[in-house]
Amino acid sequence: MVGVGSMGQNHARLYSELADLIGVFDLDMAMGKKVAKRFGSIAYDDLDAFLSNMEAISICTPTEMHYEVAVKAMEHGVHVLLEKPFTGSSEKAIRLCRLAEEKGVALAAGFVERCNPVVSAAREALAEGMFGQVISMASRRVSSFPARIRDVGVIMDLAIHDIDVMRYITSARVASVYALGGRFSHPPFEDYVDLFMEMDSGVICFVEANWLTPMKVRRVSLTCSQGFVELDYIDQSLTVCSTRFRDIDPGDMFHVPLEEEVRRISIKKEEPLRRELDSFLEAVDGKGRPTADGREAVANLMVSEAALRSLKERGRVEVPAVDF
Repeated sequence: MVGVGSMGQNHARLYSELADLIGVFDLDMAMGKKVAKRFGSIAYDDLDAFLSNMEAISICTPTEMHYEVAVKAMEHGVHVLLEKPFTGSSEKAIRLCRLAEEKGVALAAGFVERCNPVVSAAREALAEGMFGQVISMASRRVSSFPARIRDVGVIMDLAIHDIDVMRYITSARVASVYALGGRFSHPPFEDYVDLFMEMDSGVICFVEANWLTPMKVRRVSLTCSQGFVELDYIDQSLTVCSTRFRDIDPGDMFHVPLEEEVRRISIKKEEPLRRELDSFLEAVDGKGRPTADGREAVANLMVSEAALRSLKERGRVEVPAVDF
């Protein structure tokens, strides 16, 4: 583990159960020792010495440190899982992908919602034609300000999750984005945003994200040709609604004979981060690719960068295709 703040401690907990947590590194040595003691590991005060003893690491430092630490790890031949928003820059992310190929190491991206069982279930159901064709998607990811975030805005911290999920569920590329939002109380970064995205498949997507809402909401809905589907990331619930009209009396539009069916699909609840780390460890063992790899991170960052540009220019911005 590199970086044992809130998210890093969750990684450490799961690594101590899924693999051998050999060591942790944090610039705050007191915190590093505390976490190492809790999970029966060793706290290092030298990054090079730490990397020389590791096979694979998660990097959960502030975003501004991600790229430098990841490069150094790969130079040591270490497999890397880099927490979102990955490098915070598509250009740097592309460089990391190329370096990972050169060094023959696995490079995973920490887009944990992709590993939420409810997202997996929705994607599989769509692939089987259960809901018909996706027409539009809308997400709401709002909460109060997290004090741990100091170097990115709400687009890179929150909205990027739903950008990833929408790309993943539809298996489509974001062609363009239009962003509205701004800074209300947490300068210098944007703390509220609404994103309108058009996929190359024609699906229209909307993302609402902010740090201003005094309650935590994590939901996405899909309007499909054969129903309306709602996913709750927190409850890990999937609800499907469909309706049909019986014979309509044109002289009585008050009593519309509408039959509504609401189905709640049962899903086995699992910790998304555990599934993400399982996938990464399998990639480290050469048994497949991570659920989200470096190329997926590049695509998400390109959309996020286009959204930031749109926010600044107040206009629709085309998103370049990932081509490397």
